[in-house]
Amino acid sequence: MKKTLRTGIAISALLATATVAVSAPARTGDGIVNVYSARKQELIEPLLHIFEEQTGISFNLVTGNADELLTRLKLEADATPADVFITVDAGRLHRAKEASVLRQIGDEALREAVPPHLQDKDGYWIGLSKRARVIVYSVERVSEGSLTTYEGLAGPEWNGRICIRSSSNIYNQSLVASMIASDGQEATEAWAAGIVSNMARPPAGGDTDQIKAVSAGECDVAVVNTYYFGRLAGSDDPDNNQIVEKLKIHWPNQADRGTHVNVSGAGITMHAPNPDNALTLLRFLVSPEAQQWYAAVNFEYPTVTESPLSPVLVSFGDFQEDDLNLSLLGSNNRKAVELMDRAGWR
Repeated sequence: MKKTLRTGIAISALLATATVAVSAPARTGDGIVNVYSARKQELIEPLLHIFEEQTGISFNLVTGNADELLTRLKLEADATPADVFITVDAGRLHRAKEASVLRQIGDEALREAVPPHLQDKDGYWIGLSKRARVIVYSVERVSEGSLTTYEGLAGPEWNGRICIRSSSNIYNQSLVASMIASDGQEATEAWAAGIVSNMARPPAGGDTDQIKAVSAGECDVAVVNTYYFGRLAGSDDPDNNQIVEKLKIHWPNQADRGTHVNVSGAGITMHAPNPDNALTLLRFLVSPEAQQWYAAVNFEYPTVTESPLSPVLVSFGDFQEDDLNLSLLGSNNRKAVELMDRAGWR
């Protein structure tokens, strides 16, 4: 029987006892694939139903916090029921690789479907959907010409004008990790200190909260992921539309390396009971149908280049993206966290 499970209290109990929860999916079955997903249920389950209809392979789904699911995989070891691990941000995917809970995918057709910089350089995970980390600004208080690069936000003209999430946020950590790769550690630390000096308020809330703060006049610019802006712009709620109607997206670093991008992604677990079915699922998730679904439902960019975009994404315009291999976001993560701490980014 199919089980869609949310981890919460159950996962806390699991971590305390270091045993596999009895509610975990069945481990084996010729027509089964077991998925641990840090993506919300509504952002993965509809695709799994389509996959089941097309392939005849049924699924079991466990959703939960990314770090808790990774800890669960480590604790379960070779007793895990999981075949596929789905999570957000290349930094988290790197942690899964380093924890030895993923195996090399080893499927050339799958790897060729996704640009090389949007997958692990050693083949342990593949990007499924893409988001850009951009600057959102007030058209009333900021001129487009005054914005150029991420680096430019550290300038004195932005004093008291920036909203951004905390340094504990993985999206910011990955942005900083990418800047370490591009600008070097010393320059990036100086930039982070400049960002701290220019904050309009102490970091609080998620990306949507930063967008709302710009709209409300608490700050003039914010650094956010594109899909948060897309959710408000594409909402059926007029109040959400009103929040973004006087805001625009600026694509940073278009004259040099391009705008920082990141992914949601997936890998096959090291001890997958059903590895062939897991591979079939990954192939499906980079198919045109699945890629188009992500663009339409969650306003994320496809990782497969020729996939169509939703009207909301088209309205954002074209941009040049940074083609830095996202594996570096994981390998530079510790440096990024330490650097942000030294800069006083809380």
